[in-house]
Amino acid sequence: MLALVTGASRGIGRAIVLEFARNGFDVAINYNRSSESAQKICDEAVALGVKAGIFQADVGDSEQVKELFSKVKASLGAVNVLVNNAGITRDNLLMRMKPEDWNAVISTNLNAAFYCTQAALRDMAKAHYGRIVNIASVVGLVGNAGQANYSASKAGIIGFTKSAAREYSARGITVNAIAPGFIETDMTEILKPEMKDSILKSIPLGRIGKAEEVAKAVMFFAGEDSAYITGQVLAVDGGMTMC
Repeated sequence: MLALVTGASRGIGRAIVLEFARNGFDVAINYNRSSESAQKICDEAVALGVKAGIFQADVGDSEQVKELFSKVKASLGAVNVLVNNAGITRDNLLMRMKPEDWNAVISTNLNAAFYCTQAALRDMAKAHYGRIVNIASVVGLVGNAGQANYSASKAGIIGFTKSAAREYSARGITVNAIAPGFIETDMTEILKPEMKDSILKSIPLGRIGKAEEVAKAVMFFAGEDSAYITGQVLAVDGGMTMC
């Protein structure tokens, strides 16, 4: 089994790669700029006894995505599991948000999921088997001030997940989403202490989540234990968004 993880050079992506490797999956590690970090993760995965490779591509570019899948297939084989994890932020209040910051986030977070899913479906449909896991966010469920672009991209991921699941379930392909809450990553480390304290008060479990906890949820959707689950969104958020 081969899993392709986009935006896998750090944070949640890194944890997902290593979780797959621990469970015997070969892994294709996509990165855009951090080649050294990607290679380090690749070496860690290989040390766990699986095949792995790093593949550079801006997944917000449809032509680069086509080339990415071609290279992965030639090197490691057809993709059985796709994790659309690549994501960026360009935060600002709506009135101050520049069009280029809106477009950059939509391109990397949402368009990339469309391009990669479309590319992966060709082989998955032929095999009548596939697992697609999209990394959304609790911000896509409830919104967040200063993140209109990020919220829109992640809400779009959720709608995209449900539509893709309806289209391809008859082909043996499941499509699900994970909505992480406040997770320890490079993106959350830069937050000011007072902002972190405010966020912690909104988490019933009273702590920040770990990237490894998100990775285990991804692994569940990628495995056979979830074969009868599709079109669902699982919030890994310590209870932040419970109804």
